[in-house]
Amino acid sequence: MNTATQTTLPESTWRTLFAELRPALRLFLVLSLITGLIYPMLITGIAQGIFAHEANGSLILRDGKAVGSALIGQPFSDAKYLWGRPSATAPQPYNALASSGSNLGPLNPALADAVKARIDTLRTAQPAQLGPVPQELVTASASGLDPHVSPQAALWQLDRIARARSIPASQVRAIMDKYTELPTLGLFGETRVNVLQVNLALDELK
Repeated sequence: MNTATQTTLPESTWRTLFAELRPALRLFLVLSLITGLIYPMLITGIAQGIFAHEANGSLILRDGKAVGSALIGQPFSDAKYLWGRPSATAPQPYNALASSGSNLGPLNPALADAVKARIDTLRTAQPAQLGPVPQELVTASASGLDPHVSPQAALWQLDRIARARSIPASQVRAIMDKYTELPTLGLFGETRVNVLQVNLALDELK
């Protein structure tokens, strides 16, 4: 009959093992404290102290309430507003929880149909505008969240907005110019107009 033999590590081996694990455990605890607590608190404190507006989402406030973010677009379809780029996010446009493009290829008939429908909508809204429709007003961006349009796309809509609000076109132009942002540091990005800020300013006109 076979008998199972049970072996145990000598006490000296256990002491050696614990001695080798102790520095690793201390390092683990120290790094967890630094990367999990100290570093996040430091970066959060710096961000809140120097870039509080940006760190909190670049929120736009009216009467103490957030009405949107300067970094995320909103849908506008009324003739008296500046319209932004189409958004392909689901289940509603400009859904920050589902940022994405349409993923439709240039030869996809669905893309051609969507672009044609958007062109027809723009032409119907402003039949006097005979110039070519800016491409960005009929194609969705990769993120689906773009808060800006180019100055050219904004000016293309200027007369429609002025007529819908019965105000001089120069007044609308002044607001567009006010919320036109230059490339960051003069190098990064393009000159752009913030759609939400323009529309809020238009609504504040007396």
